[in-house]
This record gives sequence, structure tokens and C-alpha cells, in this order.
Amino acid sequence: MMGEHDDQQSKYLEWVKEYIRDNAFEPRRWTAPGQRSIHLSPCDHGVDTLEVPLDSQFHTEDTKVVVGKCCDRGHRWIGSKTISDCVEALIGAYYVGGGLVAALRLMKWLGMDAELEPTVVDEAIKSASLHSYITKAKEIETLESKLGYTFCVKGLLLEAITHASEQELGIDYCYQRLEFLGDSVLDILITWYLYQSHTDIDPGELTDLRSASVNNDSFAHAAVKQNLHHHLQHCSGILLSQITDFAKSVSGSCSTRKSLQNTKGPKALGDIVESIAGAILIDTKLNLDEVWRIFCTLLSPIVTPDNLELPPLRELIELCDSLGYFIKETCTLKGDIVHAELRLQLENVLLVGEGFGQSRKAAKGQAALHLLKDLESRGISYSKRRKHDLDNVCVSSSPCSGNHISIQKFDQESSEPIALKKQKTSQLHLESTKGPPFNNDCSKEVGSSNKLGIPVLPSINMKKGGPRTSLYDLCKRLQWPMPTFESTEHKSRSPIEFGEGFERRKGFNSYVSRITLTIPDFGVLELTGDQRADKKSSFDSAALLMLFELKRQGKLIIGET
Repeated sequence: MMGEHDDQQSKYLEWVKEYIRDNAFEPRRWTAPGQRSIHLSPCDHGVDTLEVPLDSQFHTEDTKVVVGKCCDRGHRWIGSKTISDCVEALIGAYYVGGGLVAALRLMKWLGMDAELEPTVVDEAIKSASLHSYITKAKEIETLESKLGYTFCVKGLLLEAITHASEQELGIDYCYQRLEFLGDSVLDILITWYLYQSHTDIDPGELTDLRSASVNNDSFAHAAVKQNLHHHLQHCSGILLSQITDFAKSVSGSCSTRKSLQNTKGPKALGDIVESIAGAILIDTKLNLDEVWRIFCTLLSPIVTPDNLELPPLRELIELCDSLGYFIKETCTLKGDIVHAELRLQLENVLLVGEGFGQSRKAAKGQAALHLLKDLESRGISYSKRRKHDLDNVCVSSSPCSGNHISIQKFDQESSEPIALKKQKTSQLHLESTKGPPFNNDCSKEVGSSNKLGIPVLPSINMKKGGPRTSLYDLCKRLQWPMPTFESTEHKSRSPIEFGEGFERRKGFNSYVSRITLTIPDFGVLELTGDQRADKKSSFDSAALLMLFELKRQGKLIIGET
């Protein structure tokens, strides 16, 4: 088994391994029962039995072990995450098909402690019924009218709106236990709602929708919108000030998440929304449908794919990924405040966003928000939720007007680049441009560097994908935009021979790729690689050529390959 091991996952392995399909069907290796395949897959696992033991010595993270592939002895290695995902999917299937009771029974059968005891609910109701609410009767009645639900046990609602600071006045209960319960209740209800409402989006988007809906800020916003914050029972002057400021910001905004990016809701406001959900669940004897009837309106409008707004840092990262830009972050602690600086190098300008916050996450979010606004002012924006391709990226800014070099390259026999001194160049030579393309700090991150600050690449991995990886890593370290490839397919009536030795092969189709690399404040370099049998190999050829051109220009030192 590969990946992290978990004792609980070990228990699942024995019964799931025969049913999980985690590898593609191989017709050549299919055999009738009792027969052996003529296409051998040797076994070197060191296991004597047909059953793979669950001992720790047979758990590995060795990348050489092929997950999902069976050997000739019938041994099968399955990733621990695959097992975990399948178990979660089974629980979900039972919940969809048979409801909460069916899902709990399956969990119990799997060995999980998921027993549903009605006596637990009765005990919670009995305990809450002892709370005296006579002095708060009017408060309870008003809150019930806002919720659209009348409690059988008023003490549950009183407990749900009582802050821990009230314990200083001698009150022996607060909303924390109900908030713990309500957190999970709203999580499952909103997850179920999104699952049913959006059947045509991928799981990643469902996760984003849930994250945007199930969080303290979203619940705090709902509490203020429904005027629930007036009913919070507490004796904290600081909390009162925080709630007042947040309520003003919500009422003074256009009620969008974007307008509240820098305004964090007091945790207590999100907590009472969750605690009220827990109180209603107990008061209705675990009637999830009734809880959702109330909270579907209370939390409305629930985020949809059309109006989903990602956190600023997440949005910035996805935008840069789509455009091939890299972000360099620096966080420093100044007293109790974190200062974050995000640097984004475009083709012709370096953008810097700064943010301050109580945590790294908050500071980086603020810095990312500033960068997003700067990019938007330059005509660069990103809307992931409209479509699922790069057409979502809107870039109206003009391309870099730096120096442009075009070098034509073609050699179908050799896998090594032709001497670049034979290539023709147009316009200005890169070395004549003022200023070095990279600084010493960045250079040190790419291997070692010499006294001139030139980055050193110890070697280039010549296996498939190796040259591209080396070039991508160089660009990431130096904050250059990612290189782009444009591939052209050529068809021949006669077979073409590619490669040498054991890698020699023949084919009728070939690919030639053109690579473009923009060096900020320096110029644009374009090269055309060798003819190759497949598109990715042609990318590697162009990337290899680019690395050697950077070496020839004196911008990169390459060790022995």
C-alpha cells in the first residue's frame, strides 16, 4: 500500500481490495478463471502468500511500486487515499439511497463508532428544560418569530444564544456544545443541498461552493441580515463593539462577499447560527428536514457557481496559473502584526502587493486583493466559474514590446541541439540589452551561482519531460512567465525514424514545436525544436534548445548532462 497509513484504513483493505477498480482494463492480461496470462508481470514484493499482509513492512511510499497493478502472483497494491475515498463514497451512497439511518448502519458495520442512541437526545432535552427562561420569555418569543419555529423546550434556544461570558454572572451553561453540533449539521445539510442542486459541476467546484457557504463569515453575515445578533446574551464590551462595527459594515455595503473581504465577522455571530441549528435538531428529535426548512431561508441566498467569489489569494493563484505567472511571497512579523508582500512579475512590469493582518493568511489575502485590483486596472481578470478553459482569462493589455529574437532550428536525426552559432537572429541581440535579467537572490535559488549571479543548473534530466521540468523550475525561481509552446503536426507517406538505440522508433506522423520565452525587462526569445514522434517529446526538444540558448547567451550555466 502506498501513501500514509492509517489503522482504520487497514481494517477496510481486506474487504474493499476485491471491489475497488483503480486500474485500467488490460485486454492482453485478461484470462479465464484458472489460467495464467502469457504476458508476465514479475513479482518482487517479497510476499509469500496470495494475500498481501497488513503489516507495516508492506506499506510503502516507494514510487517504483505501481499502484493498482497486479503481479503474476495476484498481489495488488492500493493507495491508502483510494481506500479512504471509496469508503467515504460508500457512506455517501447509503445516505443518498437510504438516508441518515442507512449511512449510520454502514458506518457501524465498517467498525466506526456511529451508534445513534435516542437516550442521548432525551438527556440533552432534559438538561435544557431545567434552564429558567422566565425573565427572557419576551426575547425567546421574538427570536422564535424571526426563525419561524416555536421550540417545545425553550431552554434549548436560551442555551443556543448564551455566550460563555455570561458564566461570570453565575450561569452554568453556554452555546458551545450546541455550536459544535450545529456546525456538523449545517455542513451536512448544505453539502446535501449543493449535491442535489448542482449535478453538472465537478467535485472541485462543489467543494468551493461548500467552503464559501459553510464558514464563520458567511454565518455571521446571515446573523446580521436576519437581525439575530441583537439576541446574543453576553456581558463583553469588546464583543459588543466588534458586533456593532460588523453590523454597520454589512448594512453599509452592497451585501456582497467582495465588499466584505477585509471585514471579518465576530466568531460569536457565526457560532450562534450554528448553535441555533443544533438546538432545533435536538428539539425536533433529529429531524434534519425541519432544520433545513428553517435554515434554507435563513441562509438565503446560498452561493451558486455564477456568483461564487474565491478568496483573493486563491483567485490570484488561479489567475497566475492560467497565464503562466509566478508569485513570490515574503512574510515578516512586526510586533503582533504580520506583514505580507506578494511580488508578481509580468512581461514588462513588476507588481507588488502588501497586506497586514493578525495572521499570515489574513495578511496574504489583503496583499492578494491589492494585486487583483492592480491587475484588473490593467485589463487582466479571471472568471473560473463561467467556463472551464482559458477563454475565461480576459487580457486586454498589449503584449510585451521587448526585444524579439527568432531562431529557426530543425534536425530530425539528432537528439542534441545543433550548434546555436549557426542560427540566424533578427532585431537586437539579447546581450546588448541594459541590465541583467536576474538578480543574485533569485539566482541562488537555482542551484548555486557564480560571482556574477548567473544561475547554475547542475544537469538536465534527458528523460521524457526532463527538459521541460528544468526550464519550468528555472522560470519559477526567477519569476519569469512560463514559456508557451505552439505545436505543428506533420504527416508523411513514408515512415520516419526517430531516436537512437533502444528508443529508436518509426512513425508516419511527427511534431515540431515552437517555444516562446519572455524575460521581463529584457526581451522575447523564440526557438523551434526538432522533429519528434509525439507532441510532448517535441516540447522537450524545444525546451532543451531554449536551455542551451540561455547558456550560450551567458544567462545560465549548465553542468554535465
